[in-house]
Amino acid sequence: MKLDSITYAGHSAVFVKAGNLVIAIDPWLEGNPRCPNSLKNPKQLDLIVLSHGHADHASDVTRLVRETNCCVAATWELAMILIKEGVPESRVMAMNKGGSIAFGGLRIALTHAHHSSSYDTASGPVYAGEACGVVISNGKHSIYHAGDTALFSEMELIGEIYRPHVALLPIGDRFTMDPLQAARAAKFIGCKVAIPIHYKTFDALTGSAEQFKQECMRFDIDVCELQPGSSFTFPA
Repeated sequence: MKLDSITYAGHSAVFVKAGNLVIAIDPWLEGNPRCPNSLKNPKQLDLIVLSHGHADHASDVTRLVRETNCCVAATWELAMILIKEGVPESRVMAMNKGGSIAFGGLRIALTHAHHSSSYDTASGPVYAGEACGVVISNGKHSIYHAGDTALFSEMELIGEIYRPHVALLPIGDRFTMDPLQAARAAKFIGCKVAIPIHYKTFDALTGSAEQFKQECMRFDIDVCELQPGSSFTFPA
C-alpha cells in the first residue's frame, strides 16, 4: 500500500494517508492551540498510534475512538489504561517497543525513545509504560515519528533497520530535543526529509524551525516545515 501524505495538525499530531486508510499519530486535536478547526473532528480515522501517554499526545483518544470507531495501538501499560478509560477492548492493539503489528497492508512498529510517560486519569496521573517512537512502513517507504524523545546514539540503528524516508522530530527544547540535537538525530537516522514537530505550541518551547533548518544544512538534510493543516506528499 502506498504512503501518500503526512498532514500536520500542530504540536506532535499528524495524519498519515495511505491508500484508503487514515492513521493518526499522537492526535491531540481538541485543546491543541495550533490545530486548525478543520482537523479537530476527523470524519475518517482508522488507526491511532501513540508514542506515550502525556495529555498533549493521548488525551483526545477516547473521544476520537468513540466518534470514528478507529483502533488504537499503544504500549501494553497505556493500552490497559485506555481500556479502563472506556476505549472498547476490541479496538485496542497492545504492543511494545521492538515489536510490530500489521494493519491494512502496513507495518506499525514501536522503537526505543528516551522520555517519561504518564496518563491523566480522574484520580490523577498514573504510570503509562515507557515512551516510544513510531515507525509506519509499506515495505518501500517508512515514516519515523520520534515522539518526545531526547537524543540517543542508537537512533543510528533505527535508521539502519527501518531506513525512514521522512523523520518527524521534536525541536522545541525544555521537554525534548532542541534544534541542534534534533538535527544530529536526523543525521543518525539518515532520513531524506526531516519535519519539525513539538514546537511553537507554548512559550516554553523555544526551539524554532529556522534554527533546525540551519543545523540540518550541515548534514545536507532537507527540512520540510509544515504549517498546521498543510501536508507533505510522498514521491511516486
